[in-house]
Order: sequence, then C-alpha cells, then structure tokens
Amino acid sequence: MPIREDGTSLAERLIPLVPQALTNAAATFVDSLKISSTSEKVRRGRRVVVKRRHVYSEQLAELANLYFRMSSIPIRFWSKTKDWQRWEVKCFRKLNGDRFRVFASGMKTVCVDKLPGKTLWEHLNRGTLTRQMLEAVGRELRRAHQLWSDEFGGGWSHGDATMSNVLYDEKTGRARMIDFEIIHDKSVPAKSRYADDLLVFLLDVVAIAPSRQWLPFALCFLDAYGDTEVIAELENQLAVPSGLAWIWWGVRTSFAKPAKVKRRLAKLQDIIVNLGHYRAIAARRARKSRRPSITCQEMSPGMPRPISRARATRARAKAPSPEMPSKWPTTR
Repeated sequence: MPIREDGTSLAERLIPLVPQALTNAAATFVDSLKISSTSEKVRRGRRVVVKRRHVYSEQLAELANLYFRMSSIPIRFWSKTKDWQRWEVKCFRKLNGDRFRVFASGMKTVCVDKLPGKTLWEHLNRGTLTRQMLEAVGRELRRAHQLWSDEFGGGWSHGDATMSNVLYDEKTGRARMIDFEIIHDKSVPAKSRYADDLLVFLLDVVAIAPSRQWLPFALCFLDAYGDTEVIAELENQLAVPSGLAWIWWGVRTSFAKPAKVKRRLAKLQDIIVNLGHYRAIAARRARKSRRPSITCQEMSPGMPRPISRARATRARAKAPSPEMPSKWPTTR
C-alpha cells in the first residue's frame, strides 16, 4: 500500500472520507459472515448456551480461509463441522472444565454451560472496565498458554482472543475464555501464536478505550501476563498491515481510524522496547549483587553442614588451648 512522505498510507487517507453509513455497512456485512449462531436454553435445570453451525458454514469457512491464506494471516476457521465440534469441546474442557460442562449434540451443535459474568467488550463499551479485570485476563491467558495441546504439539493458543471472547466474573475475580471457531496455523512458532493472542486482545483496547485509559489498561494487561519473551515477540507485531490483510485488521479494530490505531501502537511499541531494556539492566544488576547462600544451596559430599559447624565451634571454645581438643580421640 503506498506510503506518503508524512508516513500515512492510502487507507489512512481514504477512511476519513468514507461515510459512516458505508463503514456501518461493512461491519454489518462482516457480521453476516458468521458461520454459527448462539442461543440460550435451560436443559435439566442448567442454563446452557447452544452453538449451532449454519447450513452453509463449511463453504463460508473455506472462503474465509482462502482469504487468510492470500493475505498471509496465520489463522483459519475449522471448516469441517465435526472437527469444529471436537475442538470446541476440547478447548472448553481444557480451560473451563473445572466447574462447567460441555458436550456435542447432533451433527452441528455444541452445548456449554453458561459462564457467569460479562464479556470484557461489554465492560469496555459501558465504561466499567477496570484494571482488576485486565489483570485477571492477563493471568488467565498466561495460564492457558502453558497448557499442553496435542493439536500444536506444544502450548495451547486461542486464535481469536478478542474482548468479546473473554468473560469476567466479579464474584470470583476470574476471567474465562470462550468461542473456539478459529485456530492458529500449526506452522506458526509458539511464541508468535502467544503474541498474536496478546495483540488481538490489545487491539480492542487500542481502538476503543478513551485516550487517558488505553495505555494504562494495555500496560496493566501485559504486566499481569508477565512473559517477557512473548511480550518482546509482540513488539514485532505492532504494525498496521497493508494489502488484503488490512481488511481483517479493520475488523479487528472495529473500523477505527487507522491513524489513531497506528499512533497508539507506535507508542505502545516504544514503551515495550524501553521496558525490556530496563528489565534487562535490572536483571544484570541483581545477578551481580547476589551473594552466595549457605542455606539454600545443594550440599555436596564433604561440605560441612550448619549443625556440624556449630559443634566444631563449641568444641574449640571448650578446649584448654587452640591446639588441644576438648575430647581425646577415641580408640578401639
């Protein structure tokens, strides 16, 4: 995509000229491409969410996957309904199976217990988002990335970790992830997959949060996540894409003005670079100032233990002279 001397792209120049009605139409069109629908029901006294694939879901998923491949976007929909059911059930159990149930029903349906709380997207738009919520999401995403996945042969990742797919329960202070329609491409390295999950979540914050809150919110989330290597990888992904990938970027950012998103991402990237630099310096200083310990190191053969040192000290104190021990050697 052509870049002007002031650093703005063609998309950034055109978006302000596009009528709001056209932007709304684009958003409506993207929303109509959803390959499944959800509804709430009560089964055996439990409130459940029923997720059902549409008749043409496989064709729509294949079409979307073709676009992802052409745009070099490393995600894909589960096009085959059976594969989607298996993955949806497996992921829900992995993340939420401690208290909640999930099962496949029929050929095109998955039923899950309704999770308590509201989505972070709802809180963001209502102005009720708090740092405690973002910290809970950061911790939960870090925990999820440490879980083993046979599909990846390594750590699990979401693939579509938007705020709409994260619920927060204020009673327990727990965040939980839902909706596993999309999966990362298996060829993508684990750290890049984890960083993409962070990016997708942060794009909602960057695009929608007020000017005074977006940066503290973003840093709070990253600090709670805490993996410096993944955050360093995230730094490499904080750039507005060009070409066909820009369409999906528009979806991810709710069609926010590209200039605003670009400016905020640049600010976040600069802070991440500086944080990494200062953390590295602090770690080196800590290593240099660290003193050897006599209590927490593994004892090696021949090393006197603290109790034997104490006995030797008392024996020397009771001896008549430094050269004479307090007890004569025993003989057999």
